[in-house]
Parts: sequence; structure tokens; C-alpha cells
Amino acid sequence: MLEIYFILGMFLDIISTMILTVPIIYPAIIAMGHDPIWFGVVIVMLMEVGLITPPVGLNVFALSAVTNVPLSTVFRGCLPFVVTMLIGIGAVVAFPEIALFLPKILK
Repeated sequence: MLEIYFILGMFLDIISTMILTVPIIYPAIIAMGHDPIWFGVVIVMLMEVGLITPPVGLNVFALSAVTNVPLSTVFRGCLPFVVTMLIGIGAVVAFPEIALFLPKILK
């Protein structure tokens, strides 16, 4: 699931990816016993990583157009953020309580 969302995030925007995949994957996630809030957090994090990675990287193209900075420079500047977000996704997948701490308190 993580790989699918990461790859789709590289080529499609968030809304279209979610409309295409959530009706298929959400019932499987629930059947496996995962929390729906955790699933939503992981999807959004994966989509955001996909939006700043090549080959499409929609957010990077927008930033390059607004700031008039070359695209290669912006992609190089995004690399530390991609690495950091991938570490964060790994932490949320390994320890779901990170994403579920605040919702459990508010219940």
C-alpha cells in the first residue's frame, strides 16, 4: 500500500489519487484491524512526499514558477525534506500511536 500511494503521488494529485484508491483499499485496511484515522494520516503523508518528488512533483513545479528558481535547484532543495518525511512515515507506520495520540485524548 505504501509503495502504491508513493508512486501514484508522483504522477497524480492528491484528490484524484484518493478518489481512485480509497474505495478499494479502505475496506481492506479496516478488515486488517487498522484504525481509519491512522490510515488517513499515512495516506496524506505519502501523497505529500509524492508531490515533491520527481518526475512530476506538482508542488515543486509551482514553487519553481513562483520564485523563478531553476527546477533542478528546487528538487535538490527538497531532498532533505523527502528524507525527513520518509523517516516520519516509517515512524507512524511502525508506531501508530504517534498519529492516534491526540484523537484518543479528544475522545
